[in-house]
Amino acid sequence: MHYPASISKLIDSFMKLPGIGQKTAARLAFFVIDMKEEDVIQFSRSLVEVKRELTFCSSCGHITDVDPCYICEDKNRDRSTICVVQDVKDVIAMERMQEYKGLYHVLHGALSPMDGIGPEELNVQSLIERLRDDEVEEVILATNPNIEGESTAIYISKLIKPIGIKTTRLAHGLPVGGDLEYADEVTLSKAIMGRSEI
Repeated sequence: MHYPASISKLIDSFMKLPGIGQKTAARLAFFVIDMKEEDVIQFSRSLVEVKRELTFCSSCGHITDVDPCYICEDKNRDRSTICVVQDVKDVIAMERMQEYKGLYHVLHGALSPMDGIGPEELNVQSLIERLRDDEVEEVILATNPNIEGESTAIYISKLIKPIGIKTTRLAHGLPVGGDLEYADEVTLSKAIMGRSEI
């Protein structure tokens, strides 16, 4: 399909977003054309502001507009526990639960040699530096339960062991309400290994 150059550029821009294909990008582009000009200007300002004003917390790596972030600044948080997560979205998910009251450390990814992601590409060194603080008593490894997440958790636990801090891993297994017949082998294996007495 042939579009004017400005629409083609907008479609190409939308296609850079995850999960947006050619048809959805075209639909979004034509939606933008129908928007009021002031709404389009505000939308574009919001995009620019997100890129210019947000940064990563120098302590935990969470996304923030002030440094340190609101979680690290909160004096009511339990400073004896650090939950290590792969991504900023994981912090948001944990906070939505409203059960965990400790601090976080965001790795910004997981080990994946196939994708060229080694320890140097992750926010690991600053975690080890944080653990030298006498306040920290436990590190919870909350990386994803896949090959990359598991290998990252094992790697980090080996780094923490010499420091002498308790290291735990989030429980994995069957979700509440899930059916055995739909569970994959890894999930079933984790569920068997993590079984508890009732």
